[in-house]
Amino acid sequence: MTVARALPVVLIAWLASAMPGASAAEFYTEDLRIPMAAAGPPGLEAFLVRPAPVRRYPLALISHGSPRIFEDRATMSARKYYGIALEFARRGFAAVNVMRRGYGTSPGGRVDSYGTCARADYLAGTSVAVADLRAAIDAMMRRDDISPNGMIAVGHSTGGLATIALTAQAPPGLVAGINFAGGRGSTSDNYVCNPDALVQAFGSFGKTSRVPTLWVYAANDLYFAPALAHRFRDAFRSGGGNADFIDAPAFGEDGHYLYSTTSRPQWTPYVDAFLRAQKLAPREILGPPDPLPAPSQLSESGRTEFARYLASISPHKAFAVSPKGAFGWRSGRPSIADAQADALAACGKWTSACSLYAIDDRLAR
Repeated sequence: MTVARALPVVLIAWLASAMPGASAAEFYTEDLRIPMAAAGPPGLEAFLVRPAPVRRYPLALISHGSPRIFEDRATMSARKYYGIALEFARRGFAAVNVMRRGYGTSPGGRVDSYGTCARADYLAGTSVAVADLRAAIDAMMRRDDISPNGMIAVGHSTGGLATIALTAQAPPGLVAGINFAGGRGSTSDNYVCNPDALVQAFGSFGKTSRVPTLWVYAANDLYFAPALAHRFRDAFRSGGGNADFIDAPAFGEDGHYLYSTTSRPQWTPYVDAFLRAQKLAPREILGPPDPLPAPSQLSESGRTEFARYLASISPHKAFAVSPKGAFGWRSGRPSIADAQADALAACGKWTSACSLYAIDDRLAR
């Protein structure tokens, strides 16, 4: 089965763990630029994933975190969160990954800065993030494939904080928010700049937030430890905020990354239970796309490499192969054209008879 447009492929184990009885589905994807005056002519980078059938879908607005090293922001991309967005598309949403100003190719520099560590101002920085999310909502609501009702906002880390802030001034149609390990200001493990100010920010949002929200924090979160996360929750609830809080078990070496593509089996049950409670769960969860078949001429080691190719979720990527089984592939390239050229060059080290077999998540021929 082919997938509409070119998109990264989820992990093989991830595909194999699709819910019993869920049939594989086709999904439509689209690279977007969100118009926003404050972001200048380029606008905000974004990526859409939704079920392929043409109709109106409720929006799932997905907001990312902030790396501790500022320069790492430039390496981020909306497409890298494809696996996250796919889970919400499988549940009947039009899922949009939005790169806020200063991340990926969205211009903005340090526009969302919270200032110095000792005097961190989280309200100021978060207001910038909320403005970006609202710009994305405004743009998406003008589309024919987006429903004005049933919208949810989902965020991780800084994006989780922004999601909760968005619920404090909820736009029309927003019915729920999901906060995975939300917060800001962690400059090293178990250290947060001016944590009292961060607690106060959550308390401020709770004064006006009234939509249901889900909060998930792992026991071994090295950014926001359980004791601090509980302070966030208590401050938010004290103002009247509606927070369904989950103390999740420890995950990996740092529970802050519980919400990731590879940990889907751990976090999707929390989401599904919350969506059911809000009467937002679909009757059927769509299966993920079918994986591509390996080229028949590949050796056992070649098939292992093709499995690695499928598992790579770094766009863009391509796989080249020769009639006698020589191969080469590359991922994480800035464009499809670059991925194709680099894959052919890698295969060409062994033979001149190489041709493209796969480009991102589709067969090249």
